[in-house]
Amino acid sequence: MATTGQVAGGLTAYDRHVLMAVNAGAASLSFVGSGFIVLCYVLFKELRKFSFKLVFYLALSDMLCSFFSMVGDPSRGFFCYSHGYSTHFFCVASFLWTTTIAFTLHRTVVRHKTDVEDMEAMFHLYVWGTSLVVTVVRSIGNNHSHLGTWCWSQSGRSGKALHLITFYMPLWGAILYNGFTYFQVISMLKNARRMAAGMSDRAYQSDARADMKALNRWGYYPLILIGSWAFGTINRIHDFIEPSHKIFWLSVLDVGTAALMGLFNSIAYGLNSSVRRAIYERLDLFWPDRLKRWFPNSSKFRNQEQESELVALKIEDQH
Repeated sequence: MATTGQVAGGLTAYDRHVLMAVNAGAASLSFVGSGFIVLCYVLFKELRKFSFKLVFYLALSDMLCSFFSMVGDPSRGFFCYSHGYSTHFFCVASFLWTTTIAFTLHRTVVRHKTDVEDMEAMFHLYVWGTSLVVTVVRSIGNNHSHLGTWCWSQSGRSGKALHLITFYMPLWGAILYNGFTYFQVISMLKNARRMAAGMSDRAYQSDARADMKALNRWGYYPLILIGSWAFGTINRIHDFIEPSHKIFWLSVLDVGTAALMGLFNSIAYGLNSSVRRAIYERLDLFWPDRLKRWFPNSSKFRNQEQESELVALKIEDQH
């Protein structure tokens, strides 16, 4: 590591500018992706079901987290505060909303309950309340040190330990919960498919295959949080053990993958068949006939059987 231009924390001024550029670029992509899902929810009335409403709250949290990541600048006092508190609050809220989606799937598919819509107020209290508590706890004794790219990069071991406790412990708890929940949901649907295979009811078999096709991709959803925060977790643990030795390439991966979480969530959770169908239907109204010949598959979404955003949320049919 070069000694000229060295800043606190073992990173050069050039390293710090690179990290800020990576963060701003990745956060911009997440802001656009999550903002697109929020816009779809606002514009398309057919998406305003409880199932997609949870995805909307997730996208809204990602959008605000990305926004404050972009405007945060450790060299400016007010923006430093907004960067530190707001990004922590909305990033925590983001991964907590994924646990409510997993909980809703599990309660509907595995436990066969239809009361998840009545739990919306409890979901809000759980997500926003928990995010507020851990943000306030982390602010205790925080001096908003300007290390690296982040206002809340603290040099003291107690501050770093508090960061691990208030962010990374809840994060990995959410990852473990989501993974276990999706494993149970997928296992149950696989059992249902095996039962359907031995039945003569072709319609039932078709429903089981449709559910499995949609749920198979959900088994990968916990990997979004793992991919977004694995490098950050390693970097924080390394910084806690070896505070005087910063690894630049690990910091780049940490900043880049964490800032892309909103983009990953918007693609995986938000850009489902219902959203694509709604977009194609609107485009089909305005596209000239000569352009429709170049996109013959756009009209097929109007004739497809509607796929539920969360598969198991057939609540409207069960009421």
